[in-house]
Amino acid sequence: MTDFINTSIRRAFIAAPVVIALSAAWWFTREPASAPAASGHDHSKMAVATGGGPVVISAADARRIGVTYATTTHATLHRDVTLSGEVRLDETRVSAVTLKVDGVVEQLHADFVGKVIRRGDPLLAIYSPMLVSAQEELLVAKRLQASLVRGASDASGSASDLAASARRRLQNWDVDPADIAAVENHGMSHRTLTLRAPASGTVIEKNVVAGQQVVAGQVLLRVADLSELWVDGDVFEQDMPLVRVGQEVRIEFRALPGVVRTGRVASFEPTLDPAMRTARVRVAIANIGGVLRPGMFATLHLIAMEPAATLVVPRGAVLSTGERSLVFVRRTDGRLEPRQVVVGLSDETQIQVLSGLNHGDVVVSSATFLVDAESNLGTAMGGMGDMPGMDMTAPKPLNGPAPEMKGMPGMKPDGPAPKREPKSSMPDMSGMDHSNMPGMKHDMPPPSVTPKSGAAAPVRKPLMGR
Repeated sequence: MTDFINTSIRRAFIAAPVVIALSAAWWFTREPASAPAASGHDHSKMAVATGGGPVVISAADARRIGVTYATTTHATLHRDVTLSGEVRLDETRVSAVTLKVDGVVEQLHADFVGKVIRRGDPLLAIYSPMLVSAQEELLVAKRLQASLVRGASDASGSASDLAASARRRLQNWDVDPADIAAVENHGMSHRTLTLRAPASGTVIEKNVVAGQQVVAGQVLLRVADLSELWVDGDVFEQDMPLVRVGQEVRIEFRALPGVVRTGRVASFEPTLDPAMRTARVRVAIANIGGVLRPGMFATLHLIAMEPAATLVVPRGAVLSTGERSLVFVRRTDGRLEPRQVVVGLSDETQIQVLSGLNHGDVVVSSATFLVDAESNLGTAMGGMGDMPGMDMTAPKPLNGPAPEMKGMPGMKPDGPAPKREPKSSMPDMSGMDHSNMPGMKHDMPPPSVTPKSGAAAPVRKPLMGR
């Protein structure tokens, strides 16, 4: 009988972990039953994490976490918009030199890029059969007009019209009036005629050499006036409302340390670059001393100013969550109430409030994130306080340790410590063999069982798993 009891106990100890594991697997994989909603509590009404509800912070706690306050006022915002730019040619001051007749360049006066020329300076001498023919027609008309001065008036008028037509043809081909007058005065045509500069500037492109045959419409030279230049900059999408034509701009150049020039916005492109989300702005600047060259890198500083005073708060007062902006307003009872606002432009210290606040409101200007965390915590605790079985009220201070904490290690009781009775060891069950039980050690040898006289000694059966 004793062996049967020992064997049963061993089997129970071995099967217990299996039963516990199966029970745990069933518990965690079971379908959750729809529990009835507790009366007076609705989880769907719990507040959102950001900007929960009003919060009360004592003066000592406010000083400890660095909470300060500011009053909303009306002020004019000043903002410095910094742009990266590049010096470029003023497109309105670039001229292209072309011919209106076919010919051959006999001599090239503007023979290198970078040569500075003035309006009327000779650029090249060209031989063209069309120009020579027009000169001959002019001379014939002049001689005919001189021979018919005393003749019929109709013939004299026709000769004058022919001379005027030949003169206009040469002028339309960009022959200088002085060269035309020289042909009429000398009474002979010139083999080559000189093409002169249409504007003053610097040769920035040369596509012709001496002896080259050219055709009408071919661009031979490009001349640019470098006395005024453009500085192009890219304005980001959010800064576009701050830029307007005629606005003053301060410009610094990487190649000229310490040099600051002033210019004005000449034009603002109406289209937006879809990849960079920027728009091109052009600033006109005078090239004093000729030290500025196209291609230089520059930094533009636009002084943007709100035209009228607007309601502003410190930048630290606004807490942006990505979807909305919050400000904590101090009410008359001392509570800090979260309020949603709509913000606008900003500078280094202040930010514009378009709606949500009034002039004179007192707001939290620093440690706003900590106040928001306290508000969220208070809202979450208030939402969980209605759950059955949960007490979310703050504990009351006690003079001594809590009753449930008395007797814990390290706690001093208020009165004399009660005497503890020693724990009694596990009662020894008669007929049980504890030596082979897992996790239990016994120094005493197992009790021996003496069989009755005449009875055979019981045979021990092996344990499961051995």
